[in-house]
Amino acid sequence: MTILATRRDILRTGAATGAAFATLLLVRPVMAKPEEMEAAIRAFTGSAPVAKGKVELVLPALVENGNSVPLAVNVAHWMEPNDYVKTIAVFNEKNPQPNVATFHLTPRSGRASVSTRIRLGDSQKITAIAQLSDGSFWVDEAEVIVTLPACAES
Repeated sequence: MTILATRRDILRTGAATGAAFATLLLVRPVMAKPEEMEAAIRAFTGSAPVAKGKVELVLPALVENGNSVPLAVNVAHWMEPNDYVKTIAVFNEKNPQPNVATFHLTPRSGRASVSTRIRLGDSQKITAIAQLSDGSFWVDEAEVIVTLPACAES
């Protein structure tokens, strides 16, 4: 049995396949919810209270391209053998994963300062939390507006 396809059938099938593929390209990745960020922060801090101060989160308020956003976290605390910044964690509320980065420090780190570049899928709140060696937690937050989200350009 031979099946002959007309040119019109081939074009119709190609158009349908192309439309389905284009739809897949336009679908954005699933974004986390603010509640997921809060749960990630609770997992990091446990039941300990988190105080404002000591932490300075540095990133631009307006980002043109979410693919590479500079971020720095500075903690105003000394780095003595018995009193130092132990961990710095960064969280976001709308990327697919709420945990951005975790940095582990020791007194030999010299300064409680870290920097990196992150990807942002949308305008959102970024939170940086520092854990000191005495078990206390300190926080700073910043809102970032992203004009071109990461992974959006084709």
